[in-house]
Amino acid sequence: MALRAGDVQGLVAVLDPELAVRADAAVAAAVGGFGSELRGAEFWAKQAIANARGAKFARPALVDGTVGVVIAPRGKLFRVLRFTFANGKIAQIEIIGDAAGLDALDLSVLENAGA
Repeated sequence: MALRAGDVQGLVAVLDPELAVRADAAVAAAVGGFGSELRGAEFWAKQAIANARGAKFARPALVDGTVGVVIAPRGKLFRVLRFTFANGKIAQIEIIGDAAGLDALDLSVLENAGA
């Protein structure tokens, strides 16, 4: 919700301060200035909000059995975020955008989450 609302502090509140975000080559190439890894909750939150065009298409999901988010505009899978938690906060985010990587995932969208 914080991402969709553009709420940096709301997003930072659910992230570990030492957050590590790893992106595959497809994502890194598509998002200017994003290497294969970013660190820091506030830095990533600002980047995520600045690049949040697809946030309205984001849906909570199980990604290979763990908590994550799928982004599928008009029903076409575009990105998947897989979360790792520590101390009740998101400590790691893996962003998958490569077609082969997306095809290899076991996804279950959680339709009624947050309803």
